[in-house]
Amino acid sequence: MGSVVEGDVSVESISPFGKARSTIKDAPLSEEELKLTDDYMRASLYLCLGMLYLRQNPLLKEPLKVEHLKARLLGHWGSDAGQIFTYVAMNRLIKKYDLDVIFISGPGHGAPAVISQAYLEGVYTEVYPDKSEDVEGLRKFFKQFSFPGGIGSHATPETPGSLHEGGPLATSWHSTKFLNPITDGAVLPVLHLNGYKINNPTLLARISHRELEALFIGYGWTPYFVEGSDPMSMHQAMAATLEKAVQDIRGYQKKARESGKAFRPLWPMIILRSPKGWTGPRTVDGHYLEGYWRAHQIPLPNVASSPEHLKLLEKWMKSYNPERYFTEDGKLIPELKKVAPEGNRRMSANPVANGGLIKKPLLMPDFREYSLPVEKGGITDAPSMSNFANFLRDIIQKNPHNFRLFGPDETESNKLGGVYAAGKKVWLGEYFDEDADGGNLAFEGRVMEMLSEHTVEGWLEGYLLSGRHGMLNSYEPFIHIIDSMVNQHCKWIEKCLEVEWRAKIASLNILLTATVWRQDHNGFTHQDPGFLDVVCNKSPEVVRIYLPPDGNCLLSVMDHCFRSSNYVNVIVADKQNHLQYLDMEAAIEHCTKGAGIWDWASNDQGEEPDVVMASCGDVPTMEALAATALLREYIPELKIRFVNVVDLFKLIPHGDHPHGMTQRDFEALFTANRPVIFNFHSYPWLIHRLTAQRPSQQNLHVRGYNEKGNIDTPLELAIRNRTDRFSLAMEALDRMPELGNKGSSAREKLLSSQIKYRTIAFNEGIDPEEIRNWKWPF
Repeated sequence: MGSVVEGDVSVESISPFGKARSTIKDAPLSEEELKLTDDYMRASLYLCLGMLYLRQNPLLKEPLKVEHLKARLLGHWGSDAGQIFTYVAMNRLIKKYDLDVIFISGPGHGAPAVISQAYLEGVYTEVYPDKSEDVEGLRKFFKQFSFPGGIGSHATPETPGSLHEGGPLATSWHSTKFLNPITDGAVLPVLHLNGYKINNPTLLARISHRELEALFIGYGWTPYFVEGSDPMSMHQAMAATLEKAVQDIRGYQKKARESGKAFRPLWPMIILRSPKGWTGPRTVDGHYLEGYWRAHQIPLPNVASSPEHLKLLEKWMKSYNPERYFTEDGKLIPELKKVAPEGNRRMSANPVANGGLIKKPLLMPDFREYSLPVEKGGITDAPSMSNFANFLRDIIQKNPHNFRLFGPDETESNKLGGVYAAGKKVWLGEYFDEDADGGNLAFEGRVMEMLSEHTVEGWLEGYLLSGRHGMLNSYEPFIHIIDSMVNQHCKWIEKCLEVEWRAKIASLNILLTATVWRQDHNGFTHQDPGFLDVVCNKSPEVVRIYLPPDGNCLLSVMDHCFRSSNYVNVIVADKQNHLQYLDMEAAIEHCTKGAGIWDWASNDQGEEPDVVMASCGDVPTMEALAATALLREYIPELKIRFVNVVDLFKLIPHGDHPHGMTQRDFEALFTANRPVIFNFHSYPWLIHRLTAQRPSQQNLHVRGYNEKGNIDTPLELAIRNRTDRFSLAMEALDRMPELGNKGSSAREKLLSSQIKYRTIAFNEGIDPEEIRNWKWPF
């Protein structure tokens, strides 16, 4: 069938088959270079098939038999050839120009390509000596792939040179607007159009050159095409194209660095079109394989049950002539060894892909110098987030090349604008005169903002994985956009803990603000604190959640998080002014413990309390304190203990989490048999889940966000979800039936007050002054 776009080019012009067709017309490789390049690629392809199929007979020195095969065939073939083709071509430029390059494999379903390169470069044997460069080592190397007790089928942390696994890529095309040719490195994207996904055509492989070129020019790139399937002409075309791309990059950098004037280049990119499953059989049993979706995973899945397919596999593998590339004892021949760069210039050995090796500790100011004055708890109203911004500003100032702040267009809104005194927002796009009036834009800066949570999270992950430090700040309700990315990063760092040669990286710090309880003005869609549930699902070895109740606790928590390694730290703190409860020394002690009794807000005086009022989160803490004050006002003899939790994982039993409390410590705070009214920032069932194994769990009565919201006042939003002071106080009374009429009378007063303030909210649209400016009365 021809093109369905009227007047457009023919389908033949976008075929992946045939002699090379390329934008750059040159043939820079000598005959010897061409032969070595192709031989190296073929040796790598042989290793890929070996990983997919073999557990014995690694060099096919005897006829291939079923018993030589893995019983279960797992892995992917489709993108391997295209990745190897690119990798080998890049090696030539690394050697020629002594380039410092890492290879980021976009197709996770192409791990054999990069694993085979690590083996040929000798790096695999260096980090795994039992996978030696001999027949036995090669056998173990093949067997371990996608095999129990071995390695996974993707470019997992066990893979030398691998930096990351998982994450959306599409929005990253706009990153050209943030790369400074003076201060930054460069990215050379290779868009590999092999035509198919698992079972469907890929969109960009089915549009014309004109459309494709216009698309990427519009993104700010200069696209160069390399297309075809004939290996020798393709090697020449790719060598010429990569040479041009490297010259472009070096030219832009030279111009900018010599002039001292930053500009936004139209950086080069390569559009590589080659068949899916390139170099495999074109058809099998009358059905297409090479150049079609059937090449995606195991190309010949029935080799164990079909003698014909077994013979076909053997013929296919032998067509790569492994006996020409490997010695009798299984070593890569010396001529091919020289194709790869040496030392850390080998892409699988580059320390940037093992960023912990080059990580430098942050130079940290003393966070105590930024403390907010607190003479008495619950009296002073202060800007916790703006104050934290001063601390963050000075971290950036002390680490001008080692720390960045990331965010999706919310840094100023989140009251962190103070950081701009140390580093502006990076911007390589055009500038208007108005931008000088508070735009805080600069060619070189330390703040990275783009309205794409996917992009800024990806930037931060890459920054950390390559040995630096940073933080992402985001509105709480929109952080769900990157659930899957954080999930994959957690899995990555957890698996890294099992890989001895992986050095620890700086923690991924996510500051969530503009929180659910202050989204009353934006309404229901902006109210979702459920990211904490997502994070709680991850391994206790790699995740931490902190909910500091005030500004000094926020400083203490953030100092701890910035100094930590190999964690995902999630910190929840609202950006508005809030009551301050603890002076700095008390805040440090409280955050070190993770949970504790606030004596100044309690009146049980070390005795057994009648009820425990507990809180976790800044706004829930204020409402819980207000509820405590109401109970003490209405029933003065009531003994109330006030407990605050900063470190959410303190609630888990000690044996299930490194931060968990022993049962004895838990009962020392919450008692063994008294009712606990727990006001929580997020969904209440998360607390029930974390405390499910506690013997006294039935005493916990948790209140939190219950998916009730609208355009509300702050108090009305709390009332809707029963986290307000009146609901909490009534809940406490309901759990103490022994109070009798005294409790009933107080409950009526509380209910009347709640109705009164709801009426005011509906009539006036604002909470009254005594609610908005409530202070601790005792």
